[in-house]
Amino acid sequence: MLIKTPSKSALKTSDITDESVYIQRRKLIKSMGFLGAGALLGSAISKTASAGFFDSKDADSGSFKTTPLKFTSDKDNLSLIKTPEQKVISHNNFYEFGAKKNQPAELSQNFKVNPWQLTISGECDNPITLDYDDLTTLFALEERIYRLRCVEAWSMVVPWIGFSLADLLKKVAPNSSAKYVLFETLHDPEQMPGQSDRRLGGGIAYPYVEGLRIDEAMNPLTLMSVGLYGKTLPPQNGAPIRLVVPWKYGFKSIKSIVSIKLVREKPQTTWNKLAANEYGFYANVNPAHDHPRWSQASERRITSGGLFARNRIETLPFNGYGEQVAHMYKNMNLSKYY
Repeated sequence: MLIKTPSKSALKTSDITDESVYIQRRKLIKSMGFLGAGALLGSAISKTASAGFFDSKDADSGSFKTTPLKFTSDKDNLSLIKTPEQKVISHNNFYEFGAKKNQPAELSQNFKVNPWQLTISGECDNPITLDYDDLTTLFALEERIYRLRCVEAWSMVVPWIGFSLADLLKKVAPNSSAKYVLFETLHDPEQMPGQSDRRLGGGIAYPYVEGLRIDEAMNPLTLMSVGLYGKTLPPQNGAPIRLVVPWKYGFKSIKSIVSIKLVREKPQTTWNKLAANEYGFYANVNPAHDHPRWSQASERRITSGGLFARNRIETLPFNGYGEQVAHMYKNMNLSKYY
């Protein structure tokens, strides 16, 4: 499946964020005084790929190691990924493993991803539970290069590997009462020290939860990611499976998911409960609606040029995805429903 994008938001190979820069991005925003809800967002190109890993024995041992993904693609698709393999993820934001930006990589490397269970339940006819192997074999995997936009006004480009959330939801057959989709991160304080130590975990009430409206969840752009940069997700990036919603701010892209539930009512979500005036339920990228403490009209694009390259660009409504998603918000006041 090829998802077309407006020419204004098309991505080039040179736009892909260097992996080492991708992880160290938070140094750019320390001066803003708030390092709250950062995850990932994106732009709009997808490339088809076939499912499968080379080997998952490292996960079986309990000690996590990223594994090359095996997927097929033509030369043009492969040429999009230019990040050197030796570049590794070393700085990230995953409060379950600590609020300091170096802590997730340091404290998550023994995180056990196998066995894993992802339960899809609620208002549906065929609830299912997926195991670790199902996550990478049940659906054909795709490579999608998405531009990421954080609420903290930085952006980047990352190539993800995954499958459409819509394919998963169709498998469980949502019924007419399913209006929203509720996601929940693993709650395991023994493995995730930030969940047991309020100071280490940033004061968040765990487990981490997020939600989408059913039409947002079924949109073709919404991705369940199991890898990035041609490899399986490292634990600090949400192994073994995470959500990527490319037209929304990053905190919507919940990591290490164990539960997806179809529900009747709009769910309360983690950052919205913590600071409702700053983090709305919808969290659509909107340059016309500022964060209470900074403008959202522009963003710092983090590229392979280095952490301090001054790549200030205009922020696009819906992160450049308006052609694909704006119809879902017709007649909505996007400053009221932010």
